[in-house]
Amino acid sequence: MADIDTEIQRRRTFAIISHPDAGKTTLTEKLLLYGGAIREAGSVKARRGGAHATSDWMELEKKRGISITSSALQFEYQGHCINLLDTPGHQDFSEDTYRTLVAADAALMLIDGAKGVEPQTIKLFKVCRDRGIPIVTVVNKMDRPARAPLDLMDEVEKVLGITIVPATWPIGSGDDFRGVYSLRDQQVSLFERTAHNATRASVQTTGPSDPQLRQALGERAHAQLLEDLAMVETCVQPFEMSAFLQQRISPMFFCSALVNFGVENILQRFLEIAPPPGPLPTLDGEVPPNAPFFSGFVYKVAANMDKMHRDRIAFLRVCSGHFERGMSARHLRLSREVRLSHPHRFFAQERVSIEDAWPGDVIGLINPGMFRVGDVLSSGPSFEVRNFPRFAPEIFAQVAPREPSMSKGFGKGLEQLGEEGVVQIFWPRFGAREPVLGAIGELQLEVFQWRLENEYGVQLRLDRKAWTRARWVDHVTDEVLEVLPMVVKDEAGRFVALFHSDFEIEYAKSRYKGLELLESPPAEEEG
Repeated sequence: MADIDTEIQRRRTFAIISHPDAGKTTLTEKLLLYGGAIREAGSVKARRGGAHATSDWMELEKKRGISITSSALQFEYQGHCINLLDTPGHQDFSEDTYRTLVAADAALMLIDGAKGVEPQTIKLFKVCRDRGIPIVTVVNKMDRPARAPLDLMDEVEKVLGITIVPATWPIGSGDDFRGVYSLRDQQVSLFERTAHNATRASVQTTGPSDPQLRQALGERAHAQLLEDLAMVETCVQPFEMSAFLQQRISPMFFCSALVNFGVENILQRFLEIAPPPGPLPTLDGEVPPNAPFFSGFVYKVAANMDKMHRDRIAFLRVCSGHFERGMSARHLRLSREVRLSHPHRFFAQERVSIEDAWPGDVIGLINPGMFRVGDVLSSGPSFEVRNFPRFAPEIFAQVAPREPSMSKGFGKGLEQLGEEGVVQIFWPRFGAREPVLGAIGELQLEVFQWRLENEYGVQLRLDRKAWTRARWVDHVTDEVLEVLPMVVKDEAGRFVALFHSDFEIEYAKSRYKGLELLESPPAEEEG
C-alpha cells in the first residue's frame, strides 16, 4: 500500500480563474500539452472537423467556443499527480465556478495582457481570498500588444490589494514577444513558434548577458531588457513562501498560451510552490488529509456527460484517508451507509474506472439521484462542512413542455439539470404546477433549453417573467406570506419571495417590521 503522506505531498489540486475570453481554456489545454497528457493541443474555436479543446465536452460548448461547464482533469508530471479543475469561463455560470473553488487548494488567476484586471477577475479573486486559497497570477496574450509589465503589476496591487512579485519577465510583446526571463534561475528562455501552435515550442536557454542573446534581440531590445531586469531585481521584494501561502503576495508570470511561450515555466514553478492538499474546515474544527478514515464532499453533479451511458455523475473531492473501490461510507445528509462500487477518473468526456484515490483527487461516482452538491461522505466520524455558495437569481421564466407527451422527459430533465445547478428551480404554491426557473445570466436559460431538447427530447414553452430579485424568507408566518407579492418554494421546500425591484423589497420590509429576507438560503432543515 502506498504511503498516505507521500501521496498527499505529491498532489496538486488547483483551478484556473479568469474573466471570459482571457484564454483560460487555451491555457488549460497547453498545461495538458506540457504535462504530457495530450500530444497535440486542439483549438477551442476549431474549424469544422478540427480538434476541440479537451476540457470542453458538451456539444454547445464546441458550437459556441466557450466553456460553460466545469470538468476535472488528472495527469502525472515530474512525479506530481495533478488535479486540474477546469471552470466555466462564462460569467453566467459563476456559481459553478465558485463551487469548484471550494474543491481547490490553489488558483491560477489569468489576466489578459492588454485588458488587465476585469470585473469577473475581481469577483473570483474575492472568493479565493474568502477561502484562503493562495493565488498565482498569469498575464496571458503577450503575443499581442500588451500593457507594460509594471503597469499591470501596479493595477493588480491597487485593485485586488495583493503584493505582486514577478516570477518571470517578458521579453517584448506583440510580434516582438520572444520569451521570458526567470528571476529565480536568472535564465532567459527564447521560444520558437510551431505549426498551428499544436506542439511544444522549441526553447533555448541562456543568460541575460550572453552576446548571442544581444544578437538575437538587437542592441536596443537587449539594452531595454537589461535595464528592466536591473530595476526589477533592486525594487521588487523577493518571493517568500510563507507570504504566498498566507495570500500576502502573488507571483506573476508572463506567457502566451496560444503560441506556447512561457507555459512550461509556469507549470514547473507552480508545482514547486503550490500547496499539497490541506485540512478540510468543518463547523467544529478540521479534518486533516492524513486522518485514518476516508472522507470527501460532492462539489458538482453532472448529467449526460457520456451519451452512451446517459447517467449522472457526482464529482467528489477526496479530503482525507485512502479511498478504495467498493468501500462503504456514511452519507451524512441521508444518515445511511452507501457502497461506492463504480468510481471513475475523468479526462474531459473520457472516463476510466479506478481502484483507489487519495486526498486532493477528484473522483466521479455514479449518481442515482442520491447525491447533491455539498453532500459529505465519511467512513469515520460525522462532521459538517460550510454551506456551498448559492447566488440569488435575477432572471426568471415559467416553463412547461410544449406537448403533454413530453411530460415524462420534462420531469426527468428538470430534476437532473436542476440537481446539476444549470438553473435554480422554484415551484408555485398555488395554481398550475409549472416550475419557475431562476438564473444568474441569460446563457443559463439558453443552455437549459438546449440541453432539454438535445438530451431529453423535450421542446419547451418558456414564459419570461419580470421579477429581478429572489430572497429567501426566514421565519415564515401566514401574516408574512400576505405581505409579500409572490412567494414560491425552492427544491428543498424553503420559501422564496420574488420581487421586481429593490423598492419592492424595501416596501415589504416597511409593511412588516422584522421581516428577514436573505440573499442566499438559510441552512437546510433536514428531515
